[in-house]
Amino acid sequence: MYVSVVLFTADLRLHDHPPLRAALDGPRQVVPLFVRDRGVADAGFAAPNRLAFLADCLRDLDAGLRERGGRLVVRSGDVVEEVCAVAAEADADEVHMAADVSGYAQQRERRLRRALEAEGRRLHVHESVTTVVPPGRVTPAYADHFAVFTPYFRQWSGQRPRDVLGAPRSVRVPPGIGSDELPSRASLPGVSPGLAEGGETAGRRRLAAWLRSGVAAYADRNDDLAGDATSRLSPHLHFGTLSPVELVHRARRAGGEGAEAFVRQVAWRDFHRQVLAARPGAARADYRSRHDRWRSERTARDDIEAWREGRTGYPVVDAAMRQLRHEGWMHNRARLLTASFLTKTLYVDWRVGARYFLEWLVDGDLANNQLNWQWVAGTGTDTRPNRVLNPVTQAKRHDPDGAYVRRWVPELAEVAGAAVHEPWRTAGPDRERVAAYPEPIVDLAEGLARFRRARSRD
Repeated sequence: MYVSVVLFTADLRLHDHPPLRAALDGPRQVVPLFVRDRGVADAGFAAPNRLAFLADCLRDLDAGLRERGGRLVVRSGDVVEEVCAVAAEADADEVHMAADVSGYAQQRERRLRRALEAEGRRLHVHESVTTVVPPGRVTPAYADHFAVFTPYFRQWSGQRPRDVLGAPRSVRVPPGIGSDELPSRASLPGVSPGLAEGGETAGRRRLAAWLRSGVAAYADRNDDLAGDATSRLSPHLHFGTLSPVELVHRARRAGGEGAEAFVRQVAWRDFHRQVLAARPGAARADYRSRHDRWRSERTARDDIEAWREGRTGYPVVDAAMRQLRHEGWMHNRARLLTASFLTKTLYVDWRVGARYFLEWLVDGDLANNQLNWQWVAGTGTDTRPNRVLNPVTQAKRHDPDGAYVRRWVPELAEVAGAAVHEPWRTAGPDRERVAAYPEPIVDLAEGLARFRRARSRD
């Protein structure tokens, strides 16, 4: 009986899992392995919300494996050392895993391949597990990746996604392979009180509900802040409890403008991953430098703290930042508004905001987070790098009656209608109702003028 190891990383599911299905091909036993990566913690990416969601995912994955006669093996430490140790214990001749895109992931794969080959074992890396179209599959002429989304999307749309694989019926695990105890979210401090449930079971339940009653209206309602009409599937995509390939197949079967708009968002995710795969340094450095001289964190300390705590005096910005702290998640339109406010109105380095988002976002994906922040800051792939989103104008457009703001900013709960977006304009008795809410920390016109001077646009 041959033995394979399947290293789970950002693909914590049983449905549509190419590495697992390949490992089970033939009369093989399999060790399903997850390593709690010491390198992730050392790099500061072990945020409480993601650790809590991860704990849910691992418990659900273990339960699914046990239903099929198997179990999940969990180890902690250096990924390469732990995979090699488990492979030796199980006398496995091969290891299967999904491809990933970050510089760290690429280095991990190279290290693991060298270590396994030195022991006479093979490493099989599978594409189209965490993406629909693998990075590098579609490229422009004379370049290794697309830097503009629209031409990328045209080619991406012309690719036929691989077929969706069913979950295995049986998983046989060799005896005697030791495992750490499964983590639990209950033991973790600092978790957002409104954090969603993790795991493939929860993800598939949410996907079914979304396809049944949400996707049809997505094209019209995806920017509706109060309507909360997005899929909220991003945490499940980040942890791989849902397959992006399956999402695209099922959305296209549903059909309609809403499904098309949703598939386009999945393509944006692939777009950012192919950029990061080709330019790993974009996680830290400007993709396209605008020669910004950002305000230092020391100089802008009070403004940054007000932004983080949701007390900038701009209600839609504050509502979004408070949602982030409470849920570990933020509406997509709100992410654009808060990022534009920090980078362009306050003129603070995008890395400050990206770092803070990674501290709280349960879907804090390196490619999406860093490259979306760069897109908004104008240092990334946006073809209009100097656009500035006015928070008042945006609030009136995407939260016209103020319901989103009143949900998250209780100091303004008694302000009716769109007036909630400009509390500084209230007068008379209404002024007393907003006394607990702060004045704006910056005049929008002054912030815009500062940004335009910095970018030499005056």
